[in-house]
Amino acid sequence: MTGDIRINPSILAADFVNMQAELARIATADFVHVDVMDNHFVPNLTFGPQMVERIQATSPVPLDVHLMISDADRWAPEYAELGAASVTFHLEAATDPITLARRLRAIGSRAGVAVKPATPVEGLYDVLDEFDQILVMTVEPGFGGQSFMADQMPKLARLHDEARRRGSQVWLQVDGGISESTIAQAAEAGADTFVAGSAVFGADEPDRAIAALRRLATEHHRH
Repeated sequence: MTGDIRINPSILAADFVNMQAELARIATADFVHVDVMDNHFVPNLTFGPQMVERIQATSPVPLDVHLMISDADRWAPEYAELGAASVTFHLEAATDPITLARRLRAIGSRAGVAVKPATPVEGLYDVLDEFDQILVMTVEPGFGGQSFMADQMPKLARLHDEARRRGSQVWLQVDGGISESTIAQAAEAGADTFVAGSAVFGADEPDRAIAALRRLATEHHRH
């Protein structure tokens, strides 16, 4: 990891046919962000445990798995058992998020919880220490390539300030529309962990794109 800022390229923007080569292109990243969609919680379908296991076996960086799936209580632990460094489930898809987060940690994964744009974060304030990461979605989950939702920044800033007030070490992640033109806004609002898709995999030199994103986020990071 490099300092307090993490850049996690999303493989939704990668060439799935050449996945091993694509993963090798992002070796300077902190994690690879792996979106799992079930065509139920979100209207799109990606892949399941077998593909994630294959990525785990070939990735040069740890896996940051984002589960956009229903019945997270049942399915999320399976991804931790595959060896993912971090597993994030949606608050809207879990019946008992605290118990689930504890189970993920017990298996050996970092436990993350994600919130959709319309979901408030105030309910998480009293349980921040149960999670290693909170993901504030900056697009509606389900598809790559959407535009960044700047209206999520006040929510992120409130969460950041509350976490600092309470002495929490929780990572604050943003996912959706992150690029060189938007990452400063998210960093200024308090994000320290950034998911970028086409901004990295669409670049001629992904390592340079990662470095540029990291530099911008570091310069603008709200401490």
